[in-house]
Amino acid sequence: MANVFNVARYVLRKCGPMSTWKLQKLCYYCQAWSIAWTERPLFDDEFEAWTNGPVCRTLFNQHKGKFVVSPEEIPAWLQDSADLTEDQIDTIDHVLEHYGACEPYELREQTHSEDPWILARGDLPDDVPCNSIISKESMGNYYGGL
Repeated sequence: MANVFNVARYVLRKCGPMSTWKLQKLCYYCQAWSIAWTERPLFDDEFEAWTNGPVCRTLFNQHKGKFVVSPEEIPAWLQDSADLTEDQIDTIDHVLEHYGACEPYELREQTHSEDPWILARGDLPDDVPCNSIISKESMGNYYGGL
């Protein structure tokens, strides 16, 4: 199985350098739509319901302190040795077609209006820190129902 770094590097190679904020949201949507369309995650890594939307801590730890990240900043040694399959690439490409032109703040607003992030945060206000996991089940249920 691929990991979040395989997906992040593919996204960056396809779209070019981008803000870490946007990269996080695109990886989230790749994961969510993969679960909705195939009933299988792209990777095992989890997303947490942070104040600015879903964040994969594993990926965050790699780009922490940076505003913009490029494909070269996701070293090959961090990636799983498994290549992305054609089906996985197709999923990622569809996500990028739909969300790739969005600004980071638009992706933030979008995720804040969707059940997986809302449910993971519970009653916490948007500006209160949270590291609750956004379950893959809630992603599948929500995006699979659209």
